[in-house]
Amino acid sequence: MQTPTQSPAYLAAELRLPTNWLDYTLLGIYFVVVLGIGFAARRSVKTSLDFFLSGRSLPAWVTGLAFISANLAATEILGMAANSAQYGAYTVHWYWIGAIPAMVFLGLVMMPFYYGSKVRSVPEFLLLRFDKAAHLLSSILFAFAAILIAGVNLYALAIVVEALLGWPQWVAIVVAGFFVLAYITLGGLSSAIYNEVLQFFVILAALIPITILALKKVGGWDGLTDTLTKSHGDDFVTAWGGTGIGEANPLGANWLTIVLGLGFVLSFGYWTTNFAEVQRALSAKNLSAAQRTPLIAAFPKIFIVFLVMIPGLAAAALVPGFGTAESGYQYNDAIPYLMEGLLPNGVLGIAVTGLLAAFMAGMAANVSSFNTVFTTDIWAKYVVRDREDAYYVRFGRLITAIGVLASIGTAFLASSFSNIMSYLQTLFSFFNVPMFVVFIVGMFWRRASMKSGFWGLLAGTTAAMINYFVFYKQDIISIPSDQGANFVSAIAGFVAGAVVMVAVSLFTAPKPTEDLQGLVYGTRSPGMAEPPAEGDDAWYRKPALLGWGAVVLAAVCYIPFSFSF
Repeated sequence: MQTPTQSPAYLAAELRLPTNWLDYTLLGIYFVVVLGIGFAARRSVKTSLDFFLSGRSLPAWVTGLAFISANLAATEILGMAANSAQYGAYTVHWYWIGAIPAMVFLGLVMMPFYYGSKVRSVPEFLLLRFDKAAHLLSSILFAFAAILIAGVNLYALAIVVEALLGWPQWVAIVVAGFFVLAYITLGGLSSAIYNEVLQFFVILAALIPITILALKKVGGWDGLTDTLTKSHGDDFVTAWGGTGIGEANPLGANWLTIVLGLGFVLSFGYWTTNFAEVQRALSAKNLSAAQRTPLIAAFPKIFIVFLVMIPGLAAAALVPGFGTAESGYQYNDAIPYLMEGLLPNGVLGIAVTGLLAAFMAGMAANVSSFNTVFTTDIWAKYVVRDREDAYYVRFGRLITAIGVLASIGTAFLASSFSNIMSYLQTLFSFFNVPMFVVFIVGMFWRRASMKSGFWGLLAGTTAAMINYFVFYKQDIISIPSDQGANFVSAIAGFVAGAVVMVAVSLFTAPKPTEDLQGLVYGTRSPGMAEPPAEGDDAWYRKPALLGWGAVVLAAVCYIPFSFSF
């Protein structure tokens, strides 16, 4: 998940990169390949299912890499590096407790319901489980959030490109928006997914050299931890130091709010109901591949934290007071600062291309999920119904263009926020968490009535907003940081949604049992009984093994960060 830090709008002016013709050649090649993938994918688009869900034909390794790439936006790369420069090793929580358990839960528990019910989107599942009111409200909220989040990615891209390459912000926004529009309009979800697979490797090619050279510059891991311990104290290089209840720490959160607010509510809300992620799994060729999609993605997610945390820690070690006014750098300057000082031309071009790829992956994931939800859940169900399939493919392409234009507009809206990373996390607490509570109650409690879905979603969203804008912003309750406020808002939204769902269910009629098959835990639909495809029953492809293996590995990774060095 992305993390709140200070806005990259204030990247230091001296970070302009010494790019040359070689760097721009590499950047140009990347854009040509991106469009080439779009044209190649166009040939496979014959039906609306092809356009919106790749015909449910993709192998697990492709959807798994696309799943993680869609999450690995450059707002996360810059934000997590900034988070590490400011807060130290606390960053690991967003990965090992704030991602892995929820990704495993999605793969093992929720994907059989999503994929087995053959829904095209997350809101469509709510239509089957509850009623049209819950479906329409969730569709509108998701479409709105997707455009806002795509705009955040565009704006962050523009800020970085302006600072590093000197392009005006509006030029970067329009150019990136055009390329995303072109390849999604051409090839639909298949184009987005195959580009996300490419972008995953380009992002790694950008981050690995930065991490290795930064670590070498500070004298290796021992040199890094020794320097930071002397300048920032022992807790800076541990995951749990200073998080006792009542203890003060820069994060403004204790272990309880980290575990409940981040590890459960925000994390599960994001990973299990965010259609920008779930859509990648729904495009898999069978149920086994759909289940394995988030589980395969979990393994790189465990280790990617090192590629963003170490550069942030290194920047804090190399520049005394990094992030303060006296240092001349903001926390968001960590990655650009290292790029400028450590990377030669050529490698610099790869790094810039990697950042652009990450921004475009984040934007494309939200735009492709937006066009699916708007077309299939709003337009086709409530506006223009029962038209021929080709009509909805054409409309999907049109709404993609409208979505990109709207994203460009919300990119400029994001510029009005001094802290866009916090803004992004706030959106998750407003939109994803209430949807998660509706899903989790509806999926595990058969008595949850049809009307409870709408009222639970409305109550959860309202409660999260009230906590943030009224109690926190008006200083009615004291919360040390925006991050801490987001954790509390998420918990408030979850509790409010759950309480209202229970209350409404007690006074309204439940859905008939025969209509709940494959939608509630303990029931099965025909799609859930799908036999494994040839080769999928191999032991190393067992979803349970992959899932629990990821959980154990993440827990083991915590061990060295649980003690002072």
